[in-house]
Amino acid sequence: MKADVHMHSAFSNDSETRPEDMVEAAIAKGLEIICFTDHYDKDNCDWGEEAIFDAERYFKEMPLLREQYRDRIDIRIGAEIGLQPYLGECYREFEENYPMDFVIGSAHSVQGHDAALKKIYQEHTDQEAYRIYFEEMLEDVQKIKAYDVLGHMDYMVRYSNQGVRSYCCADYMDVIDEILKQVISDGKGIELNTSGLKYGVGFAHPHGGILKRYRELGGEIITVGADGHIPEHVAYDFHLADEILKENGFRFYTVYKERKPEFIKLS
Repeated sequence: MKADVHMHSAFSNDSETRPEDMVEAAIAKGLEIICFTDHYDKDNCDWGEEAIFDAERYFKEMPLLREQYRDRIDIRIGAEIGLQPYLGECYREFEENYPMDFVIGSAHSVQGHDAALKKIYQEHTDQEAYRIYFEEMLEDVQKIKAYDVLGHMDYMVRYSNQGVRSYCCADYMDVIDEILKQVISDGKGIELNTSGLKYGVGFAHPHGGILKRYRELGGEIITVGADGHIPEHVAYDFHLADEILKENGFRFYTVYKERKPEFIKLS
């Protein structure tokens, strides 16, 4: 696995790492392609200021970084947008105004609050919260089209009261099926996000049951990212990624350039 296409820098509200340090870590780990996907999480103000980067500065400075390292690594420039059902027009304008290689759409907020706050788990059982989360994600993908892959689909398991002990993706497969069918119908994909392994969930997001079902439904587009916010987490547990994908029926993984998918055969 030579491409980590989900990483953050100090442009994101939850990282203090210089982009250069993430690049150097990627080179040291033998990567050939990386993509910065800093947070553009419109209307997420749970952590103070709105969780969006300075777009004018970002799209001015990142191309300079790409040029600086052009002989050592292929740097691509993207964003991770925070999905909420009413933000479709906002993100359509965002993608039209800025040149990006890749956009991840991630459901960070549930019922208007960041899942990491655990507010939903104070008011609902884990199982109730998971269903609410997936039902809102379905509404997200029905109404928002300005993304390329759906990010870390079941990541909110890491914030629940009982963690993975309370989660069985098969219990929500009726809704998950509809999400995956919509994603495939729209010509988009999903990501394999190894941060679940980093956080001790026991699997990369999404769970293998979802990966397998996506493939059964005809899904082919799948990117791989570690969701790193510090250099040590670049390409985290990537030695496992090839086998996870193969086990669930994939022969290729995907990278994006100028919003177009490129397929790379698994080793």
